[in-house]
Amino acid sequence: MYSMYPYRNNPQAASNGPMQVVVVEPYVYAALKSLIGKRVVIDTSRGSVSGTLVDAKPDHAVVRDHDSSFFVRICEIVWIMPES
Repeated sequence: MYSMYPYRNNPQAASNGPMQVVVVEPYVYAALKSLIGKRVVIDTSRGSVSGTLVDAKPDHAVVRDHDSSFFVRICEIVWIMPES
C-alpha cells in the first residue's frame, strides 16, 4: 500500500529511543582552526573567555589561560576576536 508519509517508514524514526542531532557551524569552526596557537577573546552567551586557543573541534573549542582550560561550545559563541 502506498503511504502518503514516506518519512514515517524510516526505521530510525520508528524507534522510541533518543536521536542524536549535531549542529555544525562550518565558518566558525574554520575561523577557530585558523586561530589555533594564538591568543583570542571568545564572547559567549554566558560571558567572555580569553586565552590561547589550543584546539578546535566541530562542536567545541579549548582555550587555555595559565593553568586553566575552558571548553567552549561553538553553538554558544557570539563572536571571536584575535588578540594582538
